[in-house]
Amino acid sequence: MAAIKHWTVDIYIGEHDDGSTYAEARLITHATAGLRATGTARLNPSDVNVPEIGDELATARALRVLADELLGTASDDIENITHEPVHLKR
Repeated sequence: MAAIKHWTVDIYIGEHDDGSTYAEARLITHATAGLRATGTARLNPSDVNVPEIGDELATARALRVLADELLGTASDDIENITHEPVHLKR
């Protein structure tokens, strides 16, 4: 059986002074320095304030950016090994 690897994604959520919500997603792989990405959400003034929705939106956006960065890293790694251009589907 192959060794099992454990990667961790930590999510940090907070608010800026303007009331917008931000989330930072941090990927820790123990093999690299890791990756970080951020996402934000703003309350529409005509909407009811439900803080959990802002947290969800900001987190989803941060995770989407993190996923794109990880695909970019994988693409770069493949290109470095094969010396061929790589275009991974997103």
